[in-house]
Amino acid sequence: MPTVTSLGDLERAAMQVAWESGPVTGRQVAERLADRGLAYTTWLTVLTRLERKGLLRRDRHGRAYTYTAVASREDHIAVLMRQALGQAQDREAALQHFARSVSPTEAQALRRALEDLE
Repeated sequence: MPTVTSLGDLERAAMQVAWESGPVTGRQVAERLADRGLAYTTWLTVLTRLERKGLLRRDRHGRAYTYTAVASREDHIAVLMRQALGQAQDREAALQHFARSVSPTEAQALRRALEDLE
């Protein structure tokens, strides 16, 4: 997955729909997020921006396009975490601070993931 910039509120909302629903049309996104009171064309603009950022793939189906997430939500979050870690001058210190901040359940998940690497 390429470098990911942080997402704005509308981009996050549209990605949530794509992650939860699978391939979606602009109309479906607009309907799912109708409580925001935004025009269908606004959602098309958001989806186009997400496609340009490499987060969505656009496929033509008849007269409409469907948008599919290129990576899972978890993959996206992992990229953001790596990018954040990459900003640290002392990566080891940053990792230690992070490790101390997680719950016991999350710490166990980290242990399992590290063991799987060995």
